[in-house]
Amino acid sequence: MSSENEKSDEPEQLALIRETVRKAKVPRAKPRTWRGAALAKELPVARVVVNKGALHLDQFFDYAVPEELDEAARPGVRVRVRFGAGAHQVRGGRREGGRLIDGFLVERRAESDYSGPLAALADVVSPEPVLGPELLGLARAVADRYAGSLADVLQLAVPPRNASAERRPSPAPLPPPRAPEPGSWTRYERGPAFLDSLARGGAPRAVWNALPGPYWAQEIARAVAATLASGRGALVVVPDGRAAGRVDAALTEVLGEGRHAVLTAEAGPEKRYAQWLAVRRGAVRAVVGTRAAMFAPVRDLGLVVIWDDGDSSHSEPHAPQPHAREVLLLRAAHDRCAFLLGSTSCTVEAAQLVESGWAQALGAGREQVRKAAPLIRTVGDGELARDEAARAARLPSLAWQTVREGLKTGPVLVQVPRRGYVPRLACERCRTPARCRHCAGPLEAPEQQELRCGWCGRGAPDWHCAECGLTRLRAQVVGARRTAEELGRAFPAVPVRTSGRDHVLDSVPGRPALVVSTPGAEPVAEGGYAAALLLDGWAMLGRPDLRAGEEALRRWIDAASLVRGQAEGGAVVVVAEPTLRPVQALVRWDPVGHAQRELAERAELGFPPVSRMAAVTGPPEAVEGFLTAAGLPADAEVLGPVPLPVVRPGGPRRPGDPPPGEQWDRALVRVPPGSGAALASSLKQARAARMARGGGEPVRIRVDPPDIG
Repeated sequence: MSSENEKSDEPEQLALIRETVRKAKVPRAKPRTWRGAALAKELPVARVVVNKGALHLDQFFDYAVPEELDEAARPGVRVRVRFGAGAHQVRGGRREGGRLIDGFLVERRAESDYSGPLAALADVVSPEPVLGPELLGLARAVADRYAGSLADVLQLAVPPRNASAERRPSPAPLPPPRAPEPGSWTRYERGPAFLDSLARGGAPRAVWNALPGPYWAQEIARAVAATLASGRGALVVVPDGRAAGRVDAALTEVLGEGRHAVLTAEAGPEKRYAQWLAVRRGAVRAVVGTRAAMFAPVRDLGLVVIWDDGDSSHSEPHAPQPHAREVLLLRAAHDRCAFLLGSTSCTVEAAQLVESGWAQALGAGREQVRKAAPLIRTVGDGELARDEAARAARLPSLAWQTVREGLKTGPVLVQVPRRGYVPRLACERCRTPARCRHCAGPLEAPEQQELRCGWCGRGAPDWHCAECGLTRLRAQVVGARRTAEELGRAFPAVPVRTSGRDHVLDSVPGRPALVVSTPGAEPVAEGGYAAALLLDGWAMLGRPDLRAGEEALRRWIDAASLVRGQAEGGAVVVVAEPTLRPVQALVRWDPVGHAQRELAERAELGFPPVSRMAAVTGPPEAVEGFLTAAGLPADAEVLGPVPLPVVRPGGPRRPGDPPPGEQWDRALVRVPPGSGAALASSLKQARAARMARGGGEPVRIRVDPPDIG
């Protein structure tokens, strides 16, 4: 055969090869258009939620189901679809084009509500159903409450896929355990009755003010065991991995191995996904985890527990920024299950749950509190001014004496506030916070300029204290920079250990030592601390935040709860003005009473949680245009806008801060009780319309902002 004939035969041979390959393979070309493929004979339409968080795309989209994917395309599975093809990109009656994105198949239907041509499902990523109707309904409710999109909530609720974990089978479920004994729950007046109700299949709702000491984890474990004994599941959400480890150990002690799963970031993606799948498949009925575990798909949910709901770790930083407490409240209402909010302190939201009658108070009598709590002593400004030791070394004589006595029997904890707190202004004489007479927002004097409100922006040149009439203000300077070094020099024979942001200790031995810690990083001491110093109280009380007093009291009580009881010689010294309400609540060990008084004041002034608020931030023109265009409820009140501090390039940033170097404004929108859903809906619709138009500068919305000044 000549070379000329060889060249002429080459196109025919290539064509023959291509045709053979095309016939041998299922028609799944790389573009995955499924062109020419037959559709599923039954329920040929798949309703999909695509992984697009844009609010104007917050809806379901219909896709055609090819026959080859009929069996795998079940509700709840992960799918790949083509998104963004125009109506003109139609071939053979099917829409083509667009780019491949992920999504979840939520429903199979016989017909589509969309009258035009449908694109086909590109692929089923995995046959594992990960999105059930309960989780989908919860995600929808959370998205609506926080003016967010369903896709954003599902990003938080469903962990990324891990093929290795998915291929492994989950263990067989164990039979329900026996109902536990009350144990240390007998210290609480209604504790045994609460456990008995859980074991009998009831759904009690309680706000639990836990006694100080190490028993809270075991008490949570017994509540979980009682719920499992009734044949139902339980979910526990804690603020950090250290707390999760304590509850994990307590659950293992009470239930044994194999009855609960731990969902924390420290476990790694493969192990965490395997644990999550075990919960989803019903192999495990109890879960303990950090913030993301609030969406854990527990079968037959009978109890949800949140520990220390005032901790900022419970607030999700990613859109739509839900709070774990509110998500668990939604789950308790939707699933009609039991609810337990526990803490050694008490938030205003927890007090509101009790006052409204939605939950019952679960606490101990005063005699039990006196036994468990340490002795609290205070050092105020007047004593500091007269104390030569305080002037020389910044620590009062009482603190030095307490440290010396405590080191004779065990470790001593020293709590030092984090640097970087911005002080708010208060009356120089009586320490009453300076607030605006129009909206009760916090007054501030940026760069030593004239007084103005941090909420509505109005000036306050003629301010005077409503309590004592004084016109002079004060702002506390944060110190405690050399606390560890000073203590180390004062007690050279005693080891000094530190626990903070860079290195957090989980526990320390019961031997004499000085443990210097920032709030929230206090390690647990074996046998409890002999004493504790709570330094620079004004650094926390002076924060420009509505929750400053509540947060300071929570931090103090959390630290003091690690100290031995008064009967064992435990003592705590707090350096703060003893006449202040949070300090008095600490001395009496009465966080519930403090929260109730705070709630009464906020109700009078229209503050959250009695009212609902949303923050709108962005460039000044964008915020003004957004508020003008938004159809806010008739009873909405707009406070501001006011300029936010400019973030220095290269400096520290907090979640929600504007881009470095840019000037942004913030406006607060406040509505009375009952209008929160209408506010979230109006803000969501306005932002969706803005995004659909594709113009304008960005505007951020946060419903229930944690810091409003």
